[in-house]
Amino acid sequence: MTSADEHGTGEADATPDAATRAAVAAGDSAHESEPSVGGELARLYLRHREERRLAAGHLWVFSNEIDVARSPPSKFAPGQLVALHSDRDRFLGYAYVNPHSLIAARILGRDAAHRPSKSLFVHRLQVALALRKRLYAEPYYRLVHGESDALPGLVIDRYGDLCVVQVGTAGMEARRDWIEAALAKVVKPRVLVWKNDGGSRELEGLPRYVESPQGEVPESVEVVEAGLRFAAPLAGGQKTGWFYDQAANRAQFLGLARGAERVLDVFSYVGGWGVSAGARGAREVVCVDSSATALEYAERNATANGVAGFSTRRGDGFEVLESLHAAREKFDLVVVDPPAFIKRRKDAPKGEAAYRRVNQLAMQLLGRDGWLVSCSCSYHLESGALLDAIQKAARHLGRFAQVVATGGQSPDHPVHPAIPETRYLKGFLVRVTHD
Repeated sequence: MTSADEHGTGEADATPDAATRAAVAAGDSAHESEPSVGGELARLYLRHREERRLAAGHLWVFSNEIDVARSPPSKFAPGQLVALHSDRDRFLGYAYVNPHSLIAARILGRDAAHRPSKSLFVHRLQVALALRKRLYAEPYYRLVHGESDALPGLVIDRYGDLCVVQVGTAGMEARRDWIEAALAKVVKPRVLVWKNDGGSRELEGLPRYVESPQGEVPESVEVVEAGLRFAAPLAGGQKTGWFYDQAANRAQFLGLARGAERVLDVFSYVGGWGVSAGARGAREVVCVDSSATALEYAERNATANGVAGFSTRRGDGFEVLESLHAAREKFDLVVVDPPAFIKRRKDAPKGEAAYRRVNQLAMQLLGRDGWLVSCSCSYHLESGALLDAIQKAARHLGRFAQVVATGGQSPDHPVHPAIPETRYLKGFLVRVTHD
């Protein structure tokens, strides 16, 4: 997890004005508003043999795959719906485009007889909801996980009767009315919040904002996980407020590491790991984060769930780990769930060094027979690379590491088999002993 300070998300910027939204409204709800040629949608052509990845199920078209002679990007508006064709004029699907983005188009549908509309969004939402209802007894989960739910660029997290929506593409921004209408029909949330304050929106030429059609944005969201109740900041919080992707790992790892009495949760955000460990019987829990707001919520969550022996340390995770080691502190379980150290592929060497260092610092705080939970949300860090960082850290300290369990993102964050980017979270529960 990441703290608000570390990830740079604070108060949202100003809400975009009508003119800004109009600029991405080429694909509005009415089919007639889509620019067309001879009654058909404008066509986006691919270069020779560039359709193979799409035929295998991928949904993205990169800018260098477009035949710019037959379909000049300049003729398309951001968010516009187009008919995607191969160089041999074979229909490949309906997609929305953004000529200013590296990912120039994303497929919404492949049935030529059914152009994407509000009804398609209703259908996709119904399918997504059916999966979550099978998986969860209560309505606290990620309802839509972008490409993995065939709605590229769209994320919806559900907190009971409150839904938080994030869109990261001009195509989804242009279909905001469709999204609201589909949610109203399928889920009927009492409160809907648009939390569009992520840095990725800048890549699509979109402004940042947080707003609610019902009026004022709630200060926080309430979460139920494994029988525990948590509160998390909304407008000034991370992502949509909570990290549902770690729920399965928390249940599995903490269940296996039972008996850990002294627990350290580093990069804790609002205490998901630490409070859960305390509720499972840990005698003492310390949460570390750079955000004062996050730690205030962590304290509230500990109190709400009857966790005694709870304390917090505000500061940079690396620096706090070093100071605890200097003070000769020891813990039975240390959780390191840091922000993504590798946001771009070229940052991999530096990021891998950071993962090794944070795991080494964490292991120094373990007793002779301790547990380490080590996670990474960096897509560009492969699972094997994280495991290698853990092993190198162990050997440097003369420790013996045993991987007891592995984990990934929770089932409400499904993986699209053709899109590796949808699998990003990895985690290990490691027993660390002295040689």
